[in-house]
Amino acid sequence: MADRLELELVTPQRRVLSETVDEVRLPGVLGEMGVLPGHTPLLTELGTGALAFTLGGREQRFAIQGGFAEVLPDRVTVLAAVAESPDEIDVAAARSALQESEARLGSAEAEEIATLTDEVLLATTRIEVGGGAD
Repeated sequence: MADRLELELVTPQRRVLSETVDEVRLPGVLGEMGVLPGHTPLLTELGTGALAFTLGGREQRFAIQGGFAEVLPDRVTVLAAVAESPDEIDVAAARSALQESEARLGSAEAEEIATLTDEVLLATTRIEVGGGAD
């Protein structure tokens, strides 16, 4: 059994990350999921949230939205619609997007609620990952 995981994080536009890590945490659509070396193979749909991984006891996080993850005993491949490192996140813009989405949510039609809720979650994740959480 491998003692580390190869983590690949890609979007339709680019390869965001390729790293050997100790563990991975993913925002699945049904909640957060932890992956350690030797994990049972699976394919899962991702939600919006923070993808976190540890390497040498140090945690790193990325804001991701949507997509899929393939988990193998020695590899995690994440295909995300959005993936941003803390350095790529404009926290002020995320705060503004959060306020706008929350304001629109108050008067939203039923068919808009899911989209606006996801916008709120992505903005909140960007603020947390970008280091702007109070």
